[in-house]
Amino acid sequence: MGSASTGRDDGGLDLRIAWLMLPESRPGRELFWLSQMPGASVTAVGETPTGDPVPFVRRPYRRPTRRFVEAGALAWLRDSASISGSFGWVASLELCSLVTGQATSIARRIQARQAVFTWGNDHRNPLYLLPPYRQALHRAKSADLFVCVIEAAREHCIALGIPAERCVVVHPPIDTELFHPPVQPVEHPIAVFVSPLASNKGIDRVLDAFALVRRHLPEAELRVVGGGPLEPLVAARSSDPRTGVTLVGARDRRGVAEELRGAAVFVTAPRPTRVWNEQFGLAYVEAMACGLPVVTTICGTNYEATRAPNARVVDDVEALAEALEHFLVDAALRREIGRANRAEVLERYEFHQQIDRLREAFLSAQAASDLRAPA
Repeated sequence: MGSASTGRDDGGLDLRIAWLMLPESRPGRELFWLSQMPGASVTAVGETPTGDPVPFVRRPYRRPTRRFVEAGALAWLRDSASISGSFGWVASLELCSLVTGQATSIARRIQARQAVFTWGNDHRNPLYLLPPYRQALHRAKSADLFVCVIEAAREHCIALGIPAERCVVVHPPIDTELFHPPVQPVEHPIAVFVSPLASNKGIDRVLDAFALVRRHLPEAELRVVGGGPLEPLVAARSSDPRTGVTLVGARDRRGVAEELRGAAVFVTAPRPTRVWNEQFGLAYVEAMACGLPVVTTICGTNYEATRAPNARVVDDVEALAEALEHFLVDAALRREIGRANRAEVLERYEFHQQIDRLREAFLSAQAASDLRAPA
């Protein structure tokens, strides 16, 4: 198993990368960002391809239970000993994922460097106390590079005992050409929810808040983009035309961008669980790139993505409704905040800017690991 090109550039940066996927990996995220670095040659390893533009090698997962998802999934790659090839790096997502523990072993066996991407923002996460995750964390601490996608992730890594010099913040690269404002701002009071339809993302709270908004603003509309366990709840609400709710369903990234451009306000309402709280919220920033003000709840470290005068309110139906109505009734205010949001995204998250920073992080980590290597 190997990559299609050398992955090296004239400066000697080795960007032949094996990316070990997690279950339920989503397209257009860390794997895609790696593939966009100049000179990179990236191969994905996992059970189901994401559709990102990289070679894919299938390895099924061993997964005794589906109790946890994403980075907390109790899952690991089968037949990982067969993963070989001329890779300079082995990379994966999150410190506690069991796949990251495997990445450490593979990197050592093939004499490659290891990189870990992390959005983690809570070093007290109880998953770290459970034996398989605790072992994965212990093994991951030897990695050469920790790509911290948010500022809180760097603090989280350092609190876990990882050397600060190996922790580099690279903000999520946002495709500001795909996610851009409409030619003319939307005047009609349309709110859009783009997120999984699950309780931790708060679609139930948003529906109840929107019902209050409709009492004062009966022409308001809510479009719900996504799928998940609470989809029947949304479907039931949208079946009554008096609610102003439309269930759009799941959309790809282009479809999401179109929905955002057709709305006036973005809304979501995350709430923490025992093992999760909001880390950032890419959907917030994509909405901001499209010139929308954001209404959300105070949860985890989503303040990194959503700053005032966007609205972060307590997890309360009336507070959420008040914030929504505040923007929905004032088109001039929406335009003002939308312009500021677009400018902030261009300054902090523009795609090529952050891809260059990601590449620089790998370059610096390679140089540092070369210095640490025995002569």
